[in-house]
Amino acid sequence: MHTAILTREFPPDVYGGAGVHVEYLVRELRRLIDVDVHCFGEDRPGATGHRPAAELAGANPALTTLSVDLSMVASTGNVELLHSHTWYANMAGHIGKLLHGVPHVITAHSLEPHRPWKAEQLGGGYRLSSWAEKTAYEAADAIISVSTGMKSGIMESYPALDPERVHVIRNGIDTEIYQPTGERSLLTEKGVDLDAPIASFVGRITRQKGVGHLIAATHHFDPRVQLVLCAGAPDTPEIAAETAAAIAELQAQRAGVFWFDGMLTLAEVKQVLSASTVFVCPSVYEPLGIVNLEAMACGAAVVASDVGGIPEVVNDGETGTLVHYDSLDAPGFERDIAAAVNGLVADPARAQSFGAAGRERAQSQFSWTAIAEQTVDLYRSVLG
Repeated sequence: MHTAILTREFPPDVYGGAGVHVEYLVRELRRLIDVDVHCFGEDRPGATGHRPAAELAGANPALTTLSVDLSMVASTGNVELLHSHTWYANMAGHIGKLLHGVPHVITAHSLEPHRPWKAEQLGGGYRLSSWAEKTAYEAADAIISVSTGMKSGIMESYPALDPERVHVIRNGIDTEIYQPTGERSLLTEKGVDLDAPIASFVGRITRQKGVGHLIAATHHFDPRVQLVLCAGAPDTPEIAAETAAAIAELQAQRAGVFWFDGMLTLAEVKQVLSASTVFVCPSVYEPLGIVNLEAMACGAAVVASDVGGIPEVVNDGETGTLVHYDSLDAPGFERDIAAAVNGLVADPARAQSFGAAGRERAQSQFSWTAIAEQTVDLYRSVLG
């Protein structure tokens, strides 16, 4: 079997959960079948890069994205199946299906109708990205949903879809790579007190990840709790400035607030997660939330919102605490996050128990090997 993976992100250019997913899925798929990877950017080991059309320099990002998709289509006439990831590559899969007469499988990492804040980033391009996603989804031979909760979102957004074409194959984690480490040099260099409780966050600065809610919640943290905020890659200059101002205000009012605003290496992320008393995921939208799996694999207790697929990862009262997200009551959500963090800090034995249970759950329930095998089975089903 010969498949082409179509993706915006591929190592070393990985900035979000979809890129992490593709990296590990491709690694395991290549043990089972022939896999080509087509990604945005330059050629790199294991992948062919595709760049926007030169004449579109300075155009709306949605237009440059579609030009990359056309380049991908032109390079994928030799495969039996196309598998696209995120709206950035979905239209490459759709047009490739039409042009080459091969099946198209989509993995749904997020849904444009559930991310209206993208209009801040893309302007009118958001209407194009929404059209591209809808068109590709409704014509795809199969759609992989990374959680049961997200399958409901897919059917809500695209009711014309046959539910039988939507298959749940959850995201995974490599617990040999993500595991607790005793290294703490990054934290000590930045002045973090290793003897005091640490609440951490790792993620992009975007409305989706709820960074603003976490910053607001930290005003209500126990004074002993330090916040280690690993947040970068802002969606827009406006949200970058807004976040910087909120962090500056927080730092003026309390000690123990550390902001790492660059992209961290994997080793550095593992340091932060392993040192954390609690990892906080305040997302307002999250199809699954690989970052919670990463934290659990490193032995951290988790406090997370109850949105999307997060409850399928974080067992409330066993591996962490789920906090109800209400879009109409942001202050209440933020106070509840703070209460959950403070509760775990006040009971270190419970926090340690949650961390150990989270590690075990990540190991036993979210293997990339099993995910790749399920994916190949799905490929075989659509190929007949």
